[in-house]
Amino acid sequence: MKEKKLSLVNLLQDFFPETQDLKPRHYKSYKIMFIFDGLDECRLPLDFQNNENLVNIEEQTSVEVLLTNLIKGNLLPSALLWITSRPAAANQIPPECFDQVTEVRGFSDPQKQEYFSKRIRDQDLANKVFTHIRSSRSLHIMCHIPVFCWITATVLERMLSEAESGEIPKTLTQMFTHFLIFQIKLKNQKYSGKSDTDPQQTRTSILALGKLAFQQLEKGNLIFYEEDLIESGINIREVSVYSGVCTQIFREELELHLGKVFSFVHLSVQEFLAALYAFLNRKIPKEQSTETQTGKLLKFFSKSTMTDFLSSAIDRALQSESGHLDLFLRFLLGLSLQSNQTLLGVLLTPTQRISHSNKTVQYIKMKIEENSSPEKSINLFHCLNELNDHSLVQEVQKYLSGGGEGRLQQSRLSPAQWSALAFVLVNSEEELEEFNLSKYDASEECLLRLLPVVKISRRAVLASCNLGVKTCENLESVLNLENSFLKELDLSNNDLQDSGVELLSAGLKRSHCKLQILRLASCNLGVKTCENLESVLNLENSFLKELDLSNNDLQDSGVELLSAGLKRSHCKLQILRLSGCMITEKGCCSLASALISNPSHLKELDLTYNHPGESGVKLLSDRLEDPHCKLEKLGVEHGGKIRIKPGLKKCKLHTHYIQTLHTHTHTLYTNNTHTKYNTTHTHTKLTLHTHTLNITLHTHTH
Repeated sequence: MKEKKLSLVNLLQDFFPETQDLKPRHYKSYKIMFIFDGLDECRLPLDFQNNENLVNIEEQTSVEVLLTNLIKGNLLPSALLWITSRPAAANQIPPECFDQVTEVRGFSDPQKQEYFSKRIRDQDLANKVFTHIRSSRSLHIMCHIPVFCWITATVLERMLSEAESGEIPKTLTQMFTHFLIFQIKLKNQKYSGKSDTDPQQTRTSILALGKLAFQQLEKGNLIFYEEDLIESGINIREVSVYSGVCTQIFREELELHLGKVFSFVHLSVQEFLAALYAFLNRKIPKEQSTETQTGKLLKFFSKSTMTDFLSSAIDRALQSESGHLDLFLRFLLGLSLQSNQTLLGVLLTPTQRISHSNKTVQYIKMKIEENSSPEKSINLFHCLNELNDHSLVQEVQKYLSGGGEGRLQQSRLSPAQWSALAFVLVNSEEELEEFNLSKYDASEECLLRLLPVVKISRRAVLASCNLGVKTCENLESVLNLENSFLKELDLSNNDLQDSGVELLSAGLKRSHCKLQILRLASCNLGVKTCENLESVLNLENSFLKELDLSNNDLQDSGVELLSAGLKRSHCKLQILRLSGCMITEKGCCSLASALISNPSHLKELDLTYNHPGESGVKLLSDRLEDPHCKLEKLGVEHGGKIRIKPGLKKCKLHTHYIQTLHTHTHTLYTNNTHTKYNTTHTHTKLTLHTHTLNITLHTHTH
């Protein structure tokens, strides 16, 4: 079907014969919903950028062009589409083509325990299994995948019973190795009636499955056709023998001539078998290579030593932008351990039992030191875990246990140690309610290394941390995540500038961004920022409820732009702080107009340290009296013309920070209290015991 020329009408008639009697005009009058299940299993390139545009449902073209035009809304623009996909494949679709993203999460912690309680009848044994899983963070994390729970239950139920012995799996490689051994034993007992059949035949069969797994992983394919199996040397009639590893998932569709479609029970099983195949075939002479092993594959297999082979695999995984080789790499490194090779037994010949050297561990540590990608660094720590090397993690844990976060502030950790800290925090049993960068190291470099921690935190406090535009670029990627937990972000007292907020706004506009509170006080922002945030407030799917822009020179023109966003009926903003933003009566007029247009959401408005004038105060106070307006709290104190005079300087004082003042008399106004500090001597030292105090500084010289 991929090669056939079809119209959309033809395609629908092929799948749904009952539509044969429908005329083209009927498709416009009926409400139609398309459900595409498994975008990640689609082998069509889906070139949205270069495919021709098509609006005629009777015009014939390729299935790929039909799909891209249907998704873009060119064909049947009134139709509804529901597409399921893994996250990586979902990026194929341009963001402007979808209105809503829903993430189907795996098992929660209580659901994991519930699964094992129901799967294993002996409750004492079920409790033992779950206790062991919780003792290994990598296993516990993977158990959010239901299929991995099944694999784990299959292995541990047998091993923790009285009949089984041996070391209980603590790493992913150990778990999958035991699972494969179980499948081999099950197959032998089921079809041969004994556990010890022809080892060579077993090895040949597993290698064939491994070859299929490796080649299709390289191509990014998760489903395979009969020709793929034949190419890998698999006898179609024997596939059912390994039903626990490879299963037929579709029935044969005779009318559509699709043939049989196959898949591994889970991508992780495919990745493990691919790693096993790569490990067993790491040295292939050039004369034995086939056409399918040219290019990248041949280079991968042609390394002379185990160390070079593993180093090459590490490099290739790091080069993958999608991360599709991350788990494959963890398995490959785990298989290089002598203990896992012993478990594999008959699958390995004596010459293949070569353990990794310490050079591999050092190479991984070097890559952690070099690598600026936080996600790649986290996976490299998982790789060290598969190799039973915990030295970097233990170094950081010593810092944490020896003096807590305060000691980390005083220490000069290496990049690798900061990455180790991220790994420790991400894999902590405790849920991270708040991440506060100042507890570790107030710098952009540290934030980049700890970015994975920000992604799993509900609140990120990055105030007064010497951050700039580069930070906003990284945070935009966090806001862009489909599974980000982040609800509150405080970036106050950083030199972000308008260009930084422009980057943040791009993330805030994403349909899956769930940020509710954004603080940008004292960030050197101007009118351009208001333009970007206005477009965010204008979004129907924005979750933003609180916005703090205090102590930025927004002026009336900036407030006018913000007010345009506030007017929208779908703007959900409840708290807006604009203290010290050089706003006059004109800006207040814009805000009052916005509250008349959309009185349903804003509850608190802070305009202290501005110059609203009597008329501006009255306009906004009237909204407090309006029974239809939700406004409950209005701050207009400490106003006056002095607040908009050029030359005003905004600065910040930190906890126990001592500011030396070099003029005769200064009046300091805090934003929160009307406190005056008068100093009358040159070089007087002023100490303020608050965490972060924003002040407006105006000099009077007598």
